Amino acid sequence: MNMEDYLDVLGDMIDQGWSIPLSGGKVAVDSAKVKELLEDIRLHMPTEIRQAKLIVADRSDIIAKAKAEAEHIIHTAEERARAMVAQDEIHRQATLRASEIMEQAQTKSREMRRAATDFAETVLKNTEECLSGSLNEVKQARTALRIPKKQ
Repeated sequence: MNMEDYLDVLGDMIDQGWSIPLSGGKVAVDSAKVKELLEDIRLHMPTEIRQAKLIVADRSDIIAKAKAEAEHIIHTAEERARAMVAQDEIHRQATLRASEIMEQAQTKSREMRRAATDFAETVLKNTEECLSGSLNEVKQARTALRIPKKQ
Protein backbone atom coordinates (compact mmCIF):
# COMPACT_ATOMS: atom_id res chain seq x y z
CA MET A 1 0.00 0.00 0.00
CA ASN A 2 1.12 3.55 -0.55
CA MET A 3 0.82 6.38 1.95
CA GLU A 4 -2.54 7.53 0.60
CA ASP A 5 -3.96 4.03 1.07
CA TYR A 6 -2.81 4.03 4.68
CA LEU A 7 -4.39 7.42 5.23
CA ASP A 8 -7.62 6.17 3.64
CA VAL A 9 -7.62 3.20 6.01
CA LEU A 10 -7.07 5.56 8.95
CA GLY A 11 -9.95 7.74 7.75
CA ASP A 12 -12.16 4.66 7.42
CA MET A 13 -11.27 3.64 10.98
CA ILE A 14 -12.38 7.04 12.21
CA ASP A 15 -15.56 6.91 10.13
CA GLN A 16 -16.36 3.43 11.44
CA GLY A 17 -15.48 4.26 15.07
CA TRP A 18 -18.08 4.11 17.80
CA SER A 19 -19.70 7.43 18.61
CA ILE A 20 -19.26 8.42 22.22
CA PRO A 21 -22.50 9.89 23.50
CA LEU A 22 -22.38 13.47 24.77
CA SER A 23 -18.75 13.90 23.69
CA GLY A 24 -19.25 16.46 20.98
CA GLY A 25 -18.67 14.12 18.05
CA LYS A 26 -15.75 12.10 19.42
CA VAL A 27 -15.43 8.49 18.37
CA ALA A 28 -13.70 5.49 19.86
CA VAL A 29 -11.48 3.39 17.62
CA ASP A 30 -9.62 0.13 18.14
CA SER A 31 -6.27 1.36 19.43
CA ALA A 32 -4.51 -1.87 18.46
CA LYS A 33 -5.58 -1.45 14.85
CA VAL A 34 -4.53 2.21 14.86
CA LYS A 35 -1.14 1.31 16.36
CA GLU A 36 -0.71 -1.45 13.79
CA LEU A 37 -1.55 0.97 10.99
CA LEU A 38 0.89 3.56 12.35
CA GLU A 39 3.61 0.90 12.47
CA ASP A 40 2.88 0.00 8.84
CA ILE A 41 3.16 3.67 7.92
CA ARG A 42 6.51 3.90 9.71
CA LEU A 43 7.76 0.79 7.91
CA HIS A 44 6.84 2.20 4.51
CA MET A 45 8.23 5.70 5.00
CA PRO A 46 11.89 4.66 4.52
CA THR A 47 11.08 3.26 1.08
CA GLU A 48 10.38 6.75 -0.22
CA ILE A 49 13.45 8.08 1.51
CA ARG A 50 15.55 5.28 -0.01
CA GLN A 51 14.16 6.23 -3.42
CA ALA A 52 15.31 9.81 -2.87
CA LYS A 53 18.80 8.56 -1.95
CA LEU A 54 18.90 6.42 -5.10
CA ILE A 55 18.03 9.47 -7.17
CA VAL A 56 20.93 11.36 -5.60
CA ALA A 57 23.21 8.37 -6.26
CA ASP A 58 22.06 8.29 -9.90
CA ARG A 59 22.90 11.97 -10.15
CA SER A 60 26.45 11.19 -8.99
CA ASP A 61 26.72 8.35 -11.52
CA ILE A 62 25.61 10.64 -14.33
CA ILE A 63 28.17 13.26 -13.33
CA ALA A 64 30.89 10.59 -13.05
CA LYS A 65 30.03 9.23 -16.50
CA ALA A 66 30.10 12.74 -17.96
CA LYS A 67 33.53 13.36 -16.43
CA ALA A 68 34.81 10.01 -17.72
CA GLU A 69 33.49 10.77 -21.18
CA ALA A 70 35.07 14.23 -21.09
CA GLU A 71 38.40 12.75 -20.00
CA HIS A 72 38.19 10.16 -22.75
CA ILE A 73 37.48 12.84 -25.35
CA ILE A 74 40.35 14.96 -24.03
CA HIS A 75 42.69 11.95 -24.02
CA THR A 76 41.68 11.08 -27.58
CA ALA A 77 42.25 14.67 -28.69
CA GLU A 78 45.70 14.73 -27.05
CA GLU A 79 46.70 11.49 -28.77
CA ARG A 80 45.60 12.84 -32.14
CA ALA A 81 47.51 16.05 -31.55
CA ARG A 82 50.74 14.15 -30.71
CA ALA A 83 50.41 12.05 -33.86
CA MET A 84 50.25 15.18 -36.01
CA VAL A 85 53.21 17.03 -34.46
CA ALA A 86 55.40 16.25 -37.50
CA GLN A 87 53.89 18.96 -39.67
CA ASP A 88 53.46 22.52 -38.44
CA GLU A 89 50.13 23.33 -40.07
CA ILE A 90 48.63 19.99 -39.15
CA HIS A 91 49.91 20.46 -35.59
CA ARG A 92 48.33 23.91 -35.38
CA GLN A 93 45.01 22.59 -36.68
CA ALA A 94 45.14 19.64 -34.31
CA THR A 95 45.81 21.91 -31.35
CA LEU A 96 42.91 24.11 -32.38
CA ARG A 97 40.61 21.10 -32.80
CA ALA A 98 41.73 19.63 -29.47
CA SER A 99 40.83 22.92 -27.78
CA GLU A 100 37.43 22.88 -29.44
CA ILE A 101 36.85 19.28 -28.36
CA MET A 102 37.91 20.14 -24.82
CA GLU A 103 35.53 23.11 -24.76
CA GLN A 104 32.75 20.96 -26.16
CA ALA A 105 33.47 18.23 -23.61
CA GLN A 106 33.56 20.73 -20.77
CA THR A 107 30.36 22.36 -22.02
CA LYS A 108 28.68 18.97 -22.36
CA SER A 109 29.92 17.97 -18.91
CA ARG A 110 28.53 21.19 -17.39
CA GLU A 111 25.22 20.71 -19.21
CA MET A 112 24.95 17.09 -18.09
CA ARG A 113 25.87 18.05 -14.53
CA ARG A 114 23.30 20.87 -14.60
CA ALA A 115 20.64 18.57 -16.09
CA ALA A 116 21.39 15.87 -13.52
CA THR A 117 21.24 18.43 -10.71
CA ASP A 118 17.97 19.88 -12.04
CA PHE A 119 16.49 16.39 -12.41
CA ALA A 120 17.56 15.36 -8.92
CA GLU A 121 16.28 18.66 -7.50
CA THR A 122 12.91 18.21 -9.21
CA VAL A 123 12.51 14.61 -8.07
CA LEU A 124 13.64 15.43 -4.54
CA LYS A 125 11.28 18.42 -4.47
CA ASN A 126 8.38 16.25 -5.64
CA THR A 127 9.29 13.61 -3.06
CA GLU A 128 9.50 16.27 -0.37
CA GLU A 129 6.13 17.70 -1.38
CA CYS A 130 4.59 14.23 -1.39
CA LEU A 131 6.02 13.43 2.01
CA SER A 132 5.04 16.84 3.34
CA GLY A 133 1.49 16.42 2.04
CA SER A 134 1.26 12.97 3.59
CA LEU A 135 2.64 14.28 6.86
CA ASN A 136 0.14 17.15 6.84
CA GLU A 137 -2.69 14.70 6.23
CA VAL A 138 -1.53 12.54 9.13
CA LYS A 139 -1.26 15.64 11.35
CA GLN A 140 -4.75 16.72 10.33
CA ALA A 141 -6.08 13.26 11.05
CA ARG A 142 -4.42 13.26 14.46
CA THR A 143 -5.78 16.75 15.17
CA ALA A 144 -9.22 15.65 14.08
CA LEU A 145 -8.99 12.75 16.51
CA ARG A 146 -8.15 15.08 19.37
CA ILE A 147 -10.47 18.03 18.69
CA PRO A 148 -14.14 17.49 19.41
CA LYS A 149 -16.43 18.32 16.54
CA LYS A 150 -19.03 21.00 17.29
CA GLN A 151 -22.45 20.25 15.97
